[in-house]
Amino acid sequence: MKRTLLLAMCALACTTAGFSQTPQPSPPKTSATIEVTSTKVAEDVILVPASVTVIDGDELRARNAVDLQSALTMTAGVSVAPGGDSGPASSVPELWGLREFDAFLLVVDGVPWGGAFNPDLPTVDLTDVDRIEVVRGSAPVMYGATSFVGVIHVIHRAPGAQGIGRISAGSYGSASVAASVPLTQSQAVQQSISANVDHRRFRDDHTGFDRFHSLYRAATKTDAGSWRFDADVAVVRQDPNSPHPREAAIPIDANHNPGDAHIDQNRFHLVGGFDGTLIGSPWTSTVAFSHSSFDIVRGFLADIANVDPNAFGFSQDRTINDVYVDSHIVRTIAPALRIVAGFDHLYGNAHAKSATFEYFAPLSGGRGDRSSDVDVDERFDARDRRNFSGLYASAQWTASPHFLFDLGARLNRTSERRQTNGPDGPEEQSRAFTRLSGSVGADYTLFARGKDTLALFADYRNTFKPAAIDFGPEAEVEILKPETAISYEVGIKGRHNGGRLTWTASLFQMDFRNLVTAATVNGTPVLQNSGRERFKGGELETEYEVAPSLRAQVSYSYHDSRFRDFIQEFDPGVPTQLAGKRLEMTPYNLAGAGVIFSPPTGFNGNVLLNYVGERWLNKRNTALAKSYTTWSAGAGYRMGRGELRVDGRNLNNSRAPVAESELGDAQYYLLPARSLEVSYRHFF
Repeated sequence: MKRTLLLAMCALACTTAGFSQTPQPSPPKTSATIEVTSTKVAEDVILVPASVTVIDGDELRARNAVDLQSALTMTAGVSVAPGGDSGPASSVPELWGLREFDAFLLVVDGVPWGGAFNPDLPTVDLTDVDRIEVVRGSAPVMYGATSFVGVIHVIHRAPGAQGIGRISAGSYGSASVAASVPLTQSQAVQQSISANVDHRRFRDDHTGFDRFHSLYRAATKTDAGSWRFDADVAVVRQDPNSPHPREAAIPIDANHNPGDAHIDQNRFHLVGGFDGTLIGSPWTSTVAFSHSSFDIVRGFLADIANVDPNAFGFSQDRTINDVYVDSHIVRTIAPALRIVAGFDHLYGNAHAKSATFEYFAPLSGGRGDRSSDVDVDERFDARDRRNFSGLYASAQWTASPHFLFDLGARLNRTSERRQTNGPDGPEEQSRAFTRLSGSVGADYTLFARGKDTLALFADYRNTFKPAAIDFGPEAEVEILKPETAISYEVGIKGRHNGGRLTWTASLFQMDFRNLVTAATVNGTPVLQNSGRERFKGGELETEYEVAPSLRAQVSYSYHDSRFRDFIQEFDPGVPTQLAGKRLEMTPYNLAGAGVIFSPPTGFNGNVLLNYVGERWLNKRNTALAKSYTTWSAGAGYRMGRGELRVDGRNLNNSRAPVAESELGDAQYYLLPARSLEVSYRHFF
C-alpha cells in the first residue's frame, strides 16, 4: 500500500503541475447564506424555520479543515469525536446531545451517504468541497426515515470549477497529495476531476490509514434541460486503534487488536440526474447506486489481565449495495405559495460473513496474536434487505411580508427482511411499517433593511427511523423496534451591520422512544431498544467580521440528555431503572471560540478553542469524565496563486475520552495526540 501511495502522490503532483499554467482568478468564493438541505430549494438560511449552519469552502480552506471534526469544530450543538469503532478514518458526531453512529443523516451532493444502513464516514472527502450545511433536528419530510437528530450535507464544487492542488506532510509520518482539475469549461459541457491520496499516522501504536478518493463530475445543458453525472471511488485501508478500558492501568497508546488487524473498504458510487421542467415547473430527478465491500479483522480486550486468552476478536467480509431514487417538482401556485412535492426510494442489501475467535493481547500494547494463528470459535452469516419509500409534499406560504409558514408531510413505507445462520441454525425475521411523518414551521421577520434582518422562528417535527442493523461479530436476527422522535424548537436569527454580524439562538426539546443503544450480554456486544429519553437545551452561534478578512466566531450549547424510562440488567437478574440518569458521553456544556484572519495575499492565520464539559462514561452515572479544552492554530503566507502554511491540532495534547466503543465493554476512544502539518496549496 505504501508503494501504491507513493506512486499516486507522484501522479497527482505531476497532474497539478501540468494544469497550473492555466490563468485563473483568485480562490473560489461560495455563499454561507444559502442552503438547500431543508427544502431541496435554495433559500436564505435566515428565512428557514430551523437551526441551520452553512460553512463555506473558503472558510474551510482558511482553517485548513480536512475532515468533519476540523470542519465542524465551530458549529453550535455539534461535537465530532474522531475515530471510533469504524476506524481512525471515521468519526462519531454528536448533535442535540445524542452521540450515536447512526442517529444523524450524512448526505453528499444530495444523496444519503451510507444508503439504507449507516453513515459511511470513512469515505467522506473534503478535497473539492464547496460548503457544508448542518441542519439540527430531524428532516422528516425531505429525507423521512433516514434523518433523526440532524443532517450533515457535504456539497462539492460544480464541475468545471477552478483548479486547486495541495500537498502536505505532518506528524508521525503523515502525508497527503490532492488536486481538483477542470477538464472542460465550455457552455455545453463542464467536467472536473478531483483526487486525494492521504497517508495518515497517529501516536497510538500501529494506528493509521491510507485513503485514495477520486470524484469525477460532469454537467451538460440541452434543450430539454440539464444533465448531471458523478462517479466516485474510494479505497480505504485502516490499521485500527483500540479503545481504552475505563478500569485498567495500561499505556495510553496501547493497541490490543490482533496482530493482523485491518479495516479495508472499497466503495464505488454513481449518480445521474436531470434538471428540467414538468407541467411548467422546475423538476429534478436523481438516481444513485453504490457498492461497498469490507474486509475486517479486529478485536477488543475481554479481560484486563495478562492471561491467555484475554481478548475477543472477529473477522468479517461484508458487501453492501444501495440504490437511491428521488424525483420532485417545485410548483409556484401563487406568488405567496410554493409547493415541493415528490417521491423517493432507498434500497439496501447487505451480506456479512463473520468468524469469532479468542486471542492473547499483551496489556503493554505489544502485537497480539494473529487471527490466522488461532482457532475459530463460531461462524455467522447474515443478510439484510431494506426498502424505504416515501411520498412527500411541503408547502411554503408567505402570508405577509413578515410571516412565512412551512408545512410538510410524508407517507413512509419501510420494510426489512433479515436472515441469519449461526451455531443455532438459520433464522429469519421481517418487519414492515407504514407511517406518517411531518413538520410545521413558522418564521416571522421582525425587521429587514438591506442585508440586515432579524427573524423569529419555531418548528415542530415528528419522525421515526428503523433501528440500525448490528454489523458486529455475531449476527442477531432480531429486528429492533423503530426509533421515534417528536421535537419542538424556537429561536431567533439576526444579520446586522451590513451582514458583518450574524447570529442564531435557539431552544429545543426532543422526546425519544426506543433509542438504539449498545449493551453487553454474556460478554457479547449487542444493540437494544432503550425505552424513553428526553433531550433538551439551548444553542448560540455567532460570527462577526471585525475587519476585512478578519472574523471572530463564538458558539455555545447546553444539552441535557436523560433517560425517562429504561430498565437494563447490568448484573444477571438485577434490573436497574435508569430514569433521571444522563446518557453517557453527553456533556452539559459545549463551547467554541475562534479568530480567522484570511486576506487574499500575505500572512494569514487562525486560532481555535474548543471546550467540552463533564460527562458520564456509563449509563448508571457512576464514572465521571472531567471537562477538557483543546487548542488548534494555523499560520500561512499567500503569494500569487500559492499558499504555504503550518497547522497544529490539539496543541495542548489532551487525551480525553471522546467516544464509547459499542464492541469493547466499558472501553473508550481517546482524543488523538497533538499533531502538526506543513502544507502547500496552489490555485490554478
